[in-house]
Amino acid sequence: MGSIQEPGLEVNYDKPPGIRFVEYIKKSSISYKTHRAIVLVVTFFAYLSYHATRKTTSIVKSALDPQSPNVDSKLSYYSWTRANTQRPLYGVKSSYVFGAGWEPFNDSDGTSLLGGLDVAFLFVYAAGMFFSGHIGDRMNLRIFLTIGMLGTGLFTSLFGVGYWANIHIFYYYLLVQMLAGLFQSTGWPSVVAVVGNWFGKQKRGLIMGIWNAHTSLGNITGSVVASMMLKHGWGWSLVVPGLGITFVGIILFLFLPVSPESVGAGVDDSDEVLSPRKAGEEIREPLLRLKSEEKGPAVGFLEAWKIPGVAPFALCLFFAKLVAYTFLYWLPFYISHTAIEGRYLTSEEAGNLSTLFDVGGVVGGILAGHISDRLGARAITAASFMYCAIPVLFLYRSYGHVSMVVNIVLMFITGLFVNGPYALITTAVSADLGTHSSLKGNARALATVTAIIDGTGSIGAAVGPLLTGYISAQSWSAVFTMLMGAALIAGLLLTRLVVSEVSTKIEESRAQENSRSSHPPLEV
Repeated sequence: MGSIQEPGLEVNYDKPPGIRFVEYIKKSSISYKTHRAIVLVVTFFAYLSYHATRKTTSIVKSALDPQSPNVDSKLSYYSWTRANTQRPLYGVKSSYVFGAGWEPFNDSDGTSLLGGLDVAFLFVYAAGMFFSGHIGDRMNLRIFLTIGMLGTGLFTSLFGVGYWANIHIFYYYLLVQMLAGLFQSTGWPSVVAVVGNWFGKQKRGLIMGIWNAHTSLGNITGSVVASMMLKHGWGWSLVVPGLGITFVGIILFLFLPVSPESVGAGVDDSDEVLSPRKAGEEIREPLLRLKSEEKGPAVGFLEAWKIPGVAPFALCLFFAKLVAYTFLYWLPFYISHTAIEGRYLTSEEAGNLSTLFDVGGVVGGILAGHISDRLGARAITAASFMYCAIPVLFLYRSYGHVSMVVNIVLMFITGLFVNGPYALITTAVSADLGTHSSLKGNARALATVTAIIDGTGSIGAAVGPLLTGYISAQSWSAVFTMLMGAALIAGLLLTRLVVSEVSTKIEESRAQENSRSSHPPLEV
């Protein structure tokens, strides 16, 4: 026998169980604005936790490989001192001694092995990204994200378990990193698609610029947590973030509404925005024409590549993420192996200092989004930031060691210009192109386009840390030269779009002038 439904409350079994429970307690539907707030908050913390788990390995590197062939005699003496003056951690059944490193990463080829872990993770992540976008456009994104977050938590924790299990087999860590990269690839296309479903194009750059602070804040959170846990044993630096993303994944499963239509969204006349429909009301046209999402077929992979702007922005992101991810994975290591005011920082100090790069990234992402909204020119904004990053990278390498204040200022500015275009392209640009006019209202390309752009960028993200692992063994100056070259290429790849945007601006300006001349002001 069916149960009698309460007349004032519609039961929608597509709604997340947490939202259904809240509406049951309230005896009324949650407003459209509240749904949008839930989407922003849940997806924000979801991707924050993705990046927090991703950042941990860069902090653990200096504990796994404290001595490296790319350092001078002073640093070698410093690393030897740390290894021989620190006591073993009591109560831990492990062969690990703080400062002595961890086999097999503390041998002469330790830096290359760590670089190999990075590239394995990122190449699997990049490959998985293309499949994730394709799958994400065809299944429930809430379920898909939940699976990805739980899997990420599991394999991040298993890397840390190697500490207590006393595992010194390189291929164990390689396999765990590859599987972690596969599950990590579910995150970005899915969260961008969900946010794109709920927010229109107006002020999308600013909204997503603020929302995209989760990337840098996730890096900061991962750095701080991993650095704090490092003194208790490097395993904790991975297990704690792994448990964190598992918890957030459960919250996401309970509360994330994928689209307005999934919660019965329609236009509320009293609010002039979309809101969940009440009992007996018709569902009206949602924000991104999601009805077509149910009727139209999902856009194919090759078809998505043909959308105007997808290819140049994807290739630009390849080089932008090459720069950004080299900092993500190697900045703490670089800081701990570079004397600042004649002193080498500890692994914990280097990890904490590196967070200032991400603080600059938060400001850069918001600033790039706001500027692109005001100008109505995504390519001009992204290219300008990449060009500005070139001299800043040179200054950071040349003068970052002079003093702590100079290092902090230059690191902040570097993060601003490096992460600004990276954040803009992976958020507002991807959402814009995923709802491009050439798609004729079919919004089912959003996750696919996001996956293509960020997946291509993620290949660059794998190449950068891989090359750094080898080049840094010879010279860090050569690494920074590579990064400056990548930033230059990233800007040049947008040249055609920049010219197009400039031409459009000139035509709009002329049209406005002609309009004024044809309608002179009336004389009083």
